Amino acid sequence: MNKTKLLIITLFFAAGITMSTGAVHAIETSGSASADFMSQYVWRGQQLSDEMVIQPSVGITYGGFGANLWANYDTDTNEHNETDLTLSWSNSVDKFSYEAGYIFYALDGDGDGAGNDTQEFYLSMGYDVLLSPSATFYYDFDEGEGGYLVLAIGHSFELPHKLSLDLGASAAVNFDNAVMGLDKDGDEFTDFYDGNISAALTVPVTENISIAPMIAYSFPLSNDAEDNLEAIAMAVTGDDDADVFYGGVNISLSF
Repeated sequence: MNKTKLLIITLFFAAGITMSTGAVHAIETSGSASADFMSQYVWRGQQLSDEMVIQPSVGITYGGFGANLWANYDTDTNEHNETDLTLSWSNSVDKFSYEAGYIFYALDGDGDGAGNDTQEFYLSMGYDVLLSPSATFYYDFDEGEGGYLVLAIGHSFELPHKLSLDLGASAAVNFDNAVMGLDKDGDEFTDFYDGNISAALTVPVTENISIAPMIAYSFPLSNDAEDNLEAIAMAVTGDDDADVFYGGVNISLSF
């Protein structure tokens, strides 16, 4: 059985337990499904496709527990090349929120290390004040054997007709994480990595369906990151520009 089938079975098995258990104990249960149609696959500043990608996702929550299955389809190569499974637990106390989770990245790699499956644990903390500051630390205990820290802020503006404009910005630091790449000497490095600014307009279609066009700009924050991101961009797109504008449309369904 391949990893993709195993992940799908795992998620639907978890969904079945969640639905049945939620009915008995009346703990809040919800689900969501979405699809992103993006001009490029950009992950932590890395340009991982040359053309448009389609990224479907399905998730369930049971109380504070959640499970999500996400995939990437590259329209240039006509390949489904990644499936990610995320298991999480979240809670909040007054204005303070926190979440812990596990991510399994099932990649269609060639066995050379760069495209191998890998795994992360993460811990995220946020505070419900102006700009909603948050910090999320990911630790790759498999292929990367290192960390990645994201500091983010954002704000949502309510507009007429139930529209909302969501603005966000983030900065990240790499901690000797081999999955994030190597410096020009071929070594793992600790340094600032990527910055990202984004804007999205959420348009409700029905009570449970929304459409959100978005744009974003990603850029390196250090020389080490720039060298690394340029090398990845050249290998994937044939252009060594580490800065990238990208965008797309998200279609979401909640139930």
